[in-house]
Parts: sequence; structure tokens; C-alpha cells
Amino acid sequence: MKPEYIHEPTDLQCGQAVLAMLAGITVDEIISFLDNDRETTLKEMKKAAAHYGLEMSPHKIEVHDRTELPETCILSLETPRCWHWSLYSEGVFYDPEHGVMDDFPEANRKYYWEIKSK
Repeated sequence: MKPEYIHEPTDLQCGQAVLAMLAGITVDEIISFLDNDRETTLKEMKKAAAHYGLEMSPHKIEVHDRTELPETCILSLETPRCWHWSLYSEGVFYDPEHGVMDDFPEANRKYYWEIKSK
């Protein structure tokens, strides 16, 4: 799966942007489905993933190095500013704030949930 990069429309919509990239739809469609244009919770991430035919692993896994990541996963990152959602797929980081990257954006703690298509 090679997602099309989407930059977060606002500083509070990283979760919606990640979900939109995974589902291949617009951020507005995710906002409408969740009825939320602000920070997304883990519960909302799981709800939207399931709705759009994605299987999200039930537990977060701490990660230290990119070599530990599965093929596709949603990342939760403790950045210097806040907790932040990001996406990793097939060796590429699709970060809604920082762009397409070869490695994690700066983060003190990093977790992931593996994503598979149903």
C-alpha cells in the first residue's frame, strides 16, 4: 500500500490526515464520519480504521528504531510540542505535519499499531 501524502489542514487534524491517507479519501470525509475536527482519540482512530476496512492491531507497541516497524502502521509520537499521529508504510514515513520522510520526526517516545486491510 502506497498512500498519497496529505498535509494536516490544521495543527489539530493529524489523526484525520493519517486516516484519510490510509483510506484513500479526504480529510473532510474523515471529519464528517467522526464528527470531529480537532484532536482524535485512539478510540476514534480504531473506529474509523474499522469503518474503512482496515484492521488495526489491538495494542500499541513501543518502538525505538524504524527497523522494528511492520509494513504499515499508525504511529503515536511524543514530539517536543505534543502527542502526534503519523503514518509509516513500506519504508516511508508520511507525517501530516512534517511531510514525507525517511525516518521518524523528532520524538521522545514512539508507539505503533499495525494496520492490515481486511
